[in-house]
Amino acid sequence: MDDLLTHKRSPDHRTEIAISPEVTCGGNRLMLVAGPCAVESEEQMQECGDALSKAPVQALRGGVFKPRTSPYSFQGMGEEGLQILVESGKQHGLPVIAEIMSAKQLEDAYDSLDVLQIGSRNMQNFELLKEVSLVKKTVLLKRGFAATIEEFLMAAEYIMAGGNANVILCERGIRSFDSMTRNVLDLGAVAVLKQMTHLPVIVDPSHAAGRYELIADLARAAVACGADGLMIECHPQPKKSVSDARQALSLTEMSGLVKSLAAVAAAIGREVSLASEQVLAAK
Repeated sequence: MDDLLTHKRSPDHRTEIAISPEVTCGGNRLMLVAGPCAVESEEQMQECGDALSKAPVQALRGGVFKPRTSPYSFQGMGEEGLQILVESGKQHGLPVIAEIMSAKQLEDAYDSLDVLQIGSRNMQNFELLKEVSLVKKTVLLKRGFAATIEEFLMAAEYIMAGGNANVILCERGIRSFDSMTRNVLDLGAVAVLKQMTHLPVIVDPSHAAGRYELIADLARAAVACGADGLMIECHPQPKKSVSDARQALSLTEMSGLVKSLAAVAAAIGREVSLASEQVLAAK
């Protein structure tokens, strides 16, 4: 294992990555990311931005380029969706995160996004990893749904070896024989990654569970085992979501989840941002 990922300074060294002047990932305060699976309209994103900035979360996510199993499924709004996402983020003081799947999408989205997401299906798209290794912008790398921890770390190494040290690792569940949940959330991997690397590690319980009623419990468990943040799907009207409706929280449920995380974070010496603190920081 190359020492770019390991604890170069000391076993206790942790990297804290700034994704905006007010928001970091990897420090004492958790980074909470939320938003819909797919950007669908300006009205949808304005409603999300308003509610989530008050929850509060620290970053707004939304899919604009969608990798779908079926070629006939909704593929995202593309550049139009990107502009809607960015505008909502600006209006509500939230940095924005979206997935890219190609060098062309990287070029189109680079100036707009605060964080470039590499999704599970592209974790070992080595040419794409090489492209994002050359830019000076944070990359959120999701674990492949059948990837070992070593394969996951080597994918991160591709990005760092090319010169981009701003990498956030994301555990999002791995494929299993059991269909009761969409995937199996590997919280053991979170603990291992925190021991093996200095990089921030966040958890996506939405894709792991695939069922909205399980997400809050998995999110709290992820914080308890040391995750530096969470990425959670939510929607103004979850049942009407054009993508992954079954795993989307309502905006009210998302706000309640944020509040419930405070006690868990405090128990392990971490903290979540309070609404009043975030408003003051944005001014």
